[in-house]
Amino acid sequence: MKAETWQGVQRLVDDYVKVGPDDRVIVIYASDSEEQAAWVSVALECRKISFHRVWMQPLYDTGFQERLTRSIPSPDSFTGRIVVITLERDTLSHHEKLLVALAPFERSRRLVFRIINACEALFSTALQEGPEALSARNTAILERALLASRMRITSPAGTDLRITLDNDLYRWVSNRGIARPGGTVVLPAGEVATFPASIEGVLVADFAFNVNAITSQDARLVSHPVTVQIKGRQAVSWTCRSLDVQRFLDECFGQPCVRNVGELGLGTNIGITSSLPLNSHINERCPGVHLGFGQHNQDPEQVGYDCRLHLDLIARGGLVWFDDDPVPLDLANLRPSSGPHPMSPRDEDAFQPDDDDVLEDCCGVMTCDGLRLSNI
Repeated sequence: MKAETWQGVQRLVDDYVKVGPDDRVIVIYASDSEEQAAWVSVALECRKISFHRVWMQPLYDTGFQERLTRSIPSPDSFTGRIVVITLERDTLSHHEKLLVALAPFERSRRLVFRIINACEALFSTALQEGPEALSARNTAILERALLASRMRITSPAGTDLRITLDNDLYRWVSNRGIARPGGTVVLPAGEVATFPASIEGVLVADFAFNVNAITSQDARLVSHPVTVQIKGRQAVSWTCRSLDVQRFLDECFGQPCVRNVGELGLGTNIGITSSLPLNSHINERCPGVHLGFGQHNQDPEQVGYDCRLHLDLIARGGLVWFDDDPVPLDLANLRPSSGPHPMSPRDEDAFQPDDDDVLEDCCGVMTCDGLRLSNI
């Protein structure tokens, strides 16, 4: 194991979970993440933290509820928190079953960390930054974005977007690795996002893509960027020199509502410097701008549509201007804020706006009928 990987494992336990001697930890893992679950288990053993491991079959597992329930101690048998850490490669499974198992605990005594894209790179890159550092970078963006009505974003590869914000209607999301008591953290972290009231221009995605579907397509776009022309908050054309990626895009944009721009996202995780072939949220958190096409992160009644597919196209870096301020934010060299993180943004893009305990199918594959793209 590389030193950076073990450092990421320890940062998860110490800085994200902040596990203490009175806590009880449940490590839940799918077969595709067994090795990573073993790393976390070793870190807990080194700290003499009481934990229990539970295997799960992703998405559909008739015996999981019983196995999980047997592993949960009674609330009056210890004084600390019950902490659940789940590790999966492509999916976010069995959230309702987790809520049932944790129901005997007061919200102040329970915390859930849902790790998607569990792999070596998650620990060696995306978990090199702690939640406080990510929160300070997210705050630096939100301090300006929440007071703005217009944005312009450019990137070194040629992105040039003009955006109108409606912060009274559409809420921001701040994924920073920190949850409210009783909440859920989705890792990897490091992003702020919203739904644009309007957006026009061109996106040149020269880093990677991320899609909430099962695909074996190489997600890297460094050698063959994707160019998307956007008018009226919709993709009107998309091109890529790679024929495989072009077919992939054609299939995605051929799905109902996927041409809609459902998300404006700004990545803040400076630990992520190179794109991965894995279809992953790791790529999405890199410092830069990305647009999510299809499913959005708002109440469907606010936006007016719902969609099964969410396709993120990610550009590296970028300059962000707010209203008439001549000084932009440089996403590649973002100066962290020393101010408090705003309270109004939601913690995650995996939850419905008014119920932090209900998962939507926009962060990863969460249901047995999740999409599998056929052209790749």
